[in-house]
Amino acid sequence: MKVGLTGGIGSGKSVVADMLRRHGARIIDTDELSRRAVAPRSEVLTAIAERWPQAISADGTLDRKEMARIVFSDPAARKMLESLLHPRIRELAFAEASHAKPGEIVVFVVPLLFESDFWKLCDKTVAVVAPREQRLHRVVQRDSVSEEHALARMAAQIDPDEARRRADYVIENDGTLEQLQVRVDELWRSLTASANA
Repeated sequence: MKVGLTGGIGSGKSVVADMLRRHGARIIDTDELSRRAVAPRSEVLTAIAERWPQAISADGTLDRKEMARIVFSDPAARKMLESLLHPRIRELAFAEASHAKPGEIVVFVVPLLFESDFWKLCDKTVAVVAPREQRLHRVVQRDSVSEEHALARMAAQIDPDEARRRADYVIENDGTLEQLQVRVDELWRSLTASANA
């Protein structure tokens, strides 16, 4: 079974992914794959360097902060970057998923699950949602960025209410870690029942 797990920045989707991993899910994090997709001398990085040479560090690697600054202030640039990155990430994700054992639940952690077509490739989708102020606080603390920068990143993602409407399952991350664990346990029971149906 292929499950797409998403959630806006600061929603806690990585925590939920870790809880699902402990239950036995195979976790494939597309953020990690995006780093592989832009490895030095890769096709994607070469294309980025041609379009945005200022986003390439002196050592030939991608300056992710500079790239983020460019795309979060320019929707057209973001679309172009996604058109370069997404096909390669998808390729890497499904190459990893091909190693899954029969009956294993594969969870793709995809920040832009609904913004891209990735959700169409999944049997079930899960959205992690959290109150806006909690998300903002987490992002500012975790990434050492300004509130303005954090809000710009949040605004570039799908509206949480829209994600809530589109997902098969919704995990509300608005309480304690223990409460979140209970919700993830319920989700796991539901996914395994669905996988075995």
